[in-house]
Amino acid sequence: MTVEVPAHSTLAVDEAMIAALAASLGGPLLRPGGDGYDAARQIFNGMIDRRPALIARCTATGDVVKTVRFAREQGLVVSVRGGGHNVAGNAVCDGGLMIDLSPMKGIRVDPAARTVRAQAGLTWREFDRECQAFGLASTGGLISSTGIAGLTLGGGFGLLGRSYGMACDNLISADVVLADGTVVTASADEHADLFWGLRGGGGNFGVVTSFEYRLHPVGPILGGMLLYPHERAKDVLRAFREFNASAPDASSVFAVLMTTPEGAQVLALIVCYNGPIEQGEALLRPLRERTSPLDDLVAPIRYEQMQTLTDEGFPFGLQNYWKSEFLKKLPDEAIDLVVDRFAATPSPLSAVVLEQFGGAYRRVAPDATAFGHRDWDYNFLIISRWEDPADADRNVRWARDLWDAVRPFAAGAVYVNYLEGGQEGASRIRAAYGANYDRLVALKDRFDPTNFFRLNQNIQPGPRPNA
Repeated sequence: MTVEVPAHSTLAVDEAMIAALAASLGGPLLRPGGDGYDAARQIFNGMIDRRPALIARCTATGDVVKTVRFAREQGLVVSVRGGGHNVAGNAVCDGGLMIDLSPMKGIRVDPAARTVRAQAGLTWREFDRECQAFGLASTGGLISSTGIAGLTLGGGFGLLGRSYGMACDNLISADVVLADGTVVTASADEHADLFWGLRGGGGNFGVVTSFEYRLHPVGPILGGMLLYPHERAKDVLRAFREFNASAPDASSVFAVLMTTPEGAQVLALIVCYNGPIEQGEALLRPLRERTSPLDDLVAPIRYEQMQTLTDEGFPFGLQNYWKSEFLKKLPDEAIDLVVDRFAATPSPLSAVVLEQFGGAYRRVAPDATAFGHRDWDYNFLIISRWEDPADADRNVRWARDLWDAVRPFAAGAVYVNYLEGGQEGASRIRAAYGANYDRLVALKDRFDPTNFFRLNQNIQPGPRPNA
């Protein structure tokens, strides 16, 4: 008996072979119509509605090895899910085999060495909770439901980034299942070239099953939000720009244009001062005095709590369409344009974010890791979100129009984790990897010459001889 594998696969897979794979795994092998299948294929972006033929709920590296070998032998398309938070939806394939790492939750902190070994299914909330039990932390995503794997492999912004660099800058080693099913450890001392590529090159080279990070002492921080009415947003963003220009590395302030649950458009400054509370209060005082917040929610707070501050506003399942660009500077013209355009957003769920750069981000050479975009002042992100799929056209159009309007101020570079799916094209993928792209192609040629791992922001292998 055979079972037909739907779209994007050309082979029929023998039922006995599927049964043998299922029996060999520590976790379940899910099939369409079976218990848990629909829940496992649902991810953060509700626009993604794909149906894998098989979902392997992996519990250990050995499960990943078996599923990679099975997919290669059967000619199946493979996708890899960690936290399922990436907006492009590459975690889920149609008709192939989805390797689901989300059951892999192992984590072990070494407080003496200030390191942690964490499996790829962890979210930042789970990671932070364990590390903060020892008063330690590492740069992680601002939405705590984000998986550690995808964020780190793409680079990894966070509120500790100006203090300690990106998530990938704090990576010490990684265990990787390669396209041929072998397992290697990549670090500065082993497979150093692969280690370089994992720090910003995404999932192009293999499935990372565990990460070892450097940790830092992080106690209570000064954090929270300063809120302002939309009509004052332009003036406040000018003050925000001036404040950030001279702020120490311990300070991170992001700006968010958004709509409150009550329907009021506001500007929120998300503040995190990673240092002595009294120093943070003194630093923040001139900004507070100059801008007179409508609501001041900044206070001493546990870092772990700070990391969940925006969670309520980012539930799984909404329709999501994001556009992003690094900005060289933040001139008055760009501020005015963004504030004015946000006023016309068709959805109260949408937001515009300015993520501050500088500090430790810039102290790493652009070619030291695959993530090379180190010199810009801000990352600009449009988060277009809505509930009804029928409203897609106008919400996507609003995001694209705003992005087009901002591009004259942009650096011509983009953060790979904020790219859409393949529809953005090869030029945008090159813009994400920048000057490091050719070196990444060489790594792809070495570690995945057949492009087995292609459901990602794909670095295609170079031309093959006699192909």
